[in-house]
Amino acid sequence: MTDAVGGLAFGTSALAGLYRPCDADAANSVLWAAWAHGIRSFDTAPHYGNGMSERRLGDFLREKEGWVLSTKVGRLLTPAAETTDSVNGFHNPLPFDQHFDFSYDGIMRSVEASFHRLGLNRIDTLYVHDIGDPVAGTDTAVHKKQLLEGGQVALSELKSAGVVKMVGLGVNHTAICCELVPDMDLDQILLAGRYTLLDQSAREKLFPILEKRGVRLVVGGVFNSGILATGPTKSAHYDYAPASDLVLKKVSEIEAICKSHNVPLAAAALQYPARNPLVASTLIGTARTSSLMRNIEQFKTPLPEALWNDLRRSGFIGERE
Repeated sequence: MTDAVGGLAFGTSALAGLYRPCDADAANSVLWAAWAHGIRSFDTAPHYGNGMSERRLGDFLREKEGWVLSTKVGRLLTPAAETTDSVNGFHNPLPFDQHFDFSYDGIMRSVEASFHRLGLNRIDTLYVHDIGDPVAGTDTAVHKKQLLEGGQVALSELKSAGVVKMVGLGVNHTAICCELVPDMDLDQILLAGRYTLLDQSAREKLFPILEKRGVRLVVGGVFNSGILATGPTKSAHYDYAPASDLVLKKVSEIEAICKSHNVPLAAAALQYPARNPLVASTLIGTARTSSLMRNIEQFKTPLPEALWNDLRRSGFIGERE
């Protein structure tokens, strides 16, 4: 069965055991479901399970044609002295340690290692992962200097040589994008959680820069860690933490507008980013086939323009969205 889903890409962090264990059979089942329903764009990273995601995705894609693949640089993996059951939120990761390296040599080594883990002969898009992230500790002058003085040279050489087709940033914050995009030759930004029904902080400052530089956007984290999928429940999470009363109130109001048009909140959340011409694709990820199928159907279901008009009038989305 093939039912192409244009504009939808699949992220594979959950298939490497993010937040809950996922064995190889379960990961393969979800990948097969995505493939059977026309998804051809896949995203991975060395960070996901210390290389587990790259290995599982590469094994799945190896005998197939027509896929598009993105992975990331910025972290190097080295053999760990001991195995661990969980690290960085990933269960049963591969036995490696991580350290950040955005230098010329670091990026070149990262790409080479990714090719070996993937077992594939091409990578379409290469993202610099988690640069400028205060949580990860990469919002330092040293890390930015590594990237601007050496790392971006590596990216340029890899693209010029045809090793990759596109280069960009894979981040959770808009400030670092606003800082780096004007100084780098980038094609695409993978941005998580900053252009959603709940959080449009990317729109005011970042979007004009992207338009000026001709950089496209891949939007991840459309549910903002879950609350735009579950609704404003007591256990709802926003940006990886329990949702505040203010966030719960805002989501309740958005959900009420959706219900007035008989539209599931999750469907509106999935379809909202793609309405902007800057957005090249919407990235989803899950380790459950049932969740994947629900997301695909909600992404494909036509929604009334009156819904967006009401969200616009209520100030939840911009005038031109």
